This record gives sequence, structure tokens and C-alpha cells, in this order.
Amino acid sequence: MQHALMLARRGIGLASPNPTVGCVIVRDGEIVGEGFHRYELRDHAEIVALKAAKEKARGATLYVTLEPCSHQGRTGPCTEEIIVAGVQRVVAAMQDPNPVNSSRGFERLGLAGIEVVTDVCEEEARRLNEAFACWIRTKKPFVTLKSALTLDGQLALPHPAKKKAKSSSERSGAEWITSEESRAEVHRMRHASDALLTGIGTILADDPQLTDRSGLPRRRRLLRVVLDSKLRLPSKSRIVQKADDDLLVLTVVPLKSPKARALQSAGVEIVQLKAKNGRIDFRAVLAELGRREILSVLLEAGPALNGAVLAAGIVHKLVLFYAPKIAGESTVPFALAPHFKLPPLQNLCTHQFGPDIAVEAYLRAAFSN
Repeated sequence: MQHALMLARRGIGLASPNPTVGCVIVRDGEIVGEGFHRYELRDHAEIVALKAAKEKARGATLYVTLEPCSHQGRTGPCTEEIIVAGVQRVVAAMQDPNPVNSSRGFERLGLAGIEVVTDVCEEEARRLNEAFACWIRTKKPFVTLKSALTLDGQLALPHPAKKKAKSSSERSGAEWITSEESRAEVHRMRHASDALLTGIGTILADDPQLTDRSGLPRRRRLLRVVLDSKLRLPSKSRIVQKADDDLLVLTVVPLKSPKARALQSAGVEIVQLKAKNGRIDFRAVLAELGRREILSVLLEAGPALNGAVLAAGIVHKLVLFYAPKIAGESTVPFALAPHFKLPPLQNLCTHQFGPDIAVEAYLRAAFSN
């Protein structure tokens, strides 16, 4: 199953909006077929593995990271192909979170006389497909809030000249807060996400590109999304200059305004959403992204937007990179909001990247409606 999970990870960036799935077929202690799902190649992981195994699949054990489908979608049901191939035993990591198929695949295999074993390495498989589980049940994306902080909780270091940091990203001026190892991990996080979300404050302060520079393959470009209620996005900003059908601005300003038309002429897609208390409604943001089959959103923003999304309760997971540095000034805190109370953090774990420590914790469960 660990080998199947490794194969499934090869589908990160290539399987969305489908789940990432890996499959291994073993006969007499030997791997006779394996594969993982890529959306553009259509075949599910089980079918890729069965085609590789051919006749050797008869009497074999099939290990798969997700319950085989038993319904007709873009492809036919995998359960029927498994039955026809003569597989004797199926070992699965987790049940399919898709209500259309959940438990039905296992039932179909059992009725065909195939031994079914479930929940093997389940937690690893669930983490791998937490975004799919969220989207398939709610039609809204899984939201991860990522920030880089000093040990005293600041998002930026004081500017050496002005002594007042205005940056809302990982660096102040030319100085990064976190290490190269942490920044490489952030790009892997961007690669695993369908969209990156930020606020206009970060764009005005830092003029970032917000691109996936991991070098890893992906099926579709990382969608860069800017929340800009008053449509202040500069036409000469780097994110606009590099727009290539991958920049979406969400605003409450009418699309017929001169500024909106200028940005559209520069290749920026603009969508007007309804306002809530004079600001963009976060629920409308998630609904718009979910409609576009965006399964996962990585939020990289400053104190105001961090505080607002936490107060709105739309964040599923926090990933906070702490660098061994002290800002010494409370000018750019992690989050600002007049009133918000977070639920207890769940499944807390830490990882080390160079000299930095990343704290990962969940605020909401991906596998609940």
C-alpha cells in the first residue's frame, strides 16, 4: 500500500479535479502491474495497472488507495474491469468520499466473490485526497492558510531604513524571513493546489508573482486569485504583466467601470461578486471557485485578510512556518480581526525545513459536509 500511495502522489497536479489514486497488482509476491491516475489520460489507476498486468491479474491481489468506482462517469466502472480480470483480493486504503460511489464499490466487489480488505494506511490516503473529499461533498474548495512568521508572530521584519515593515509576505525589502528549504516547500504546496488566493494589500505592498516555481508537472496553470473589492490592482503590477489566462480578480465594482475594462484589456478575468458589509462575501468566493472545479486553495495573505477568513470560518488547515528570528516590533501580526474565536486545533504536527519549524493543524474536517 505504501507503494500505491507513492504512485498516487505522482498524480499531484495531474489528477484534479479527480482524486489522486495509485494502484499496485501483486501476484505470487511480485508486482505485475501498477499505475496512477492522470485526468487527461482518462484511465483510472486500477485500469492502468490492469492493462499493465494483463493475464497476470488473474488470482492476484490489487492494492488501491481509494475505493474502486462502481458507476459510469468519464469512464466505465472500475469494479467491472477488476471482476472481469479475475482479481482475487482487493485491499483499499479508504472509502470513496463521493456520495455517488461511497461503499458501493466495495459492495459490488464483495458480491462478485472478491475478498475486500479496507482501511489500510487510511489516514495517509485521506490526507492525500482531503481537497477532493471537501469539494465532492460541498462543491467548495479546501482552504489552507499558509504564513511565514518570526518567533514573535510577525509576518515581516523591520525595514533596515524605515524600521517599519509594511510587507505582508515572507520578506521585508530584500530579506526573506524563512529559509530556502521552507520556500521550496511552499512551492510544493502551490504545486499541489489548484488556486492561490491573496488580497490586494499583498499585491500593493510586495508586487509578487505568486506562481508555482516548483518545476513539477501540472495539468493546468495555478489560478492566481486576488480579492480586490475596490479594484485597485495596478495594470503595471507583475501579476498583471504576467497574466496568461491564470489571473482572476474578484471585486464588487461593476464590470463596466473604466478600471475593470483596462484590466480586462490586459488579460485579467474579473468577476463581480455580491458584497457583505461592504466587503466581498467569502462564501461567494468559495462558490465561484468551486464552480470552476477548484478543489484546493492556498491562501497567502497579510494580517487583514488572514483575520477576516479565520473569523469567517472558511479555513480548513493552517500551515505556519516559524523562522528563528525576532522582529522586535509588532507591526505586521499574523492576523487582525475585531472578534474571532478559533475552534480547538486538531491533528497538530510539526515539520522541520532547514532551520525553520512548520506547524500544521486543522480547523475543520474535510470529510464532513
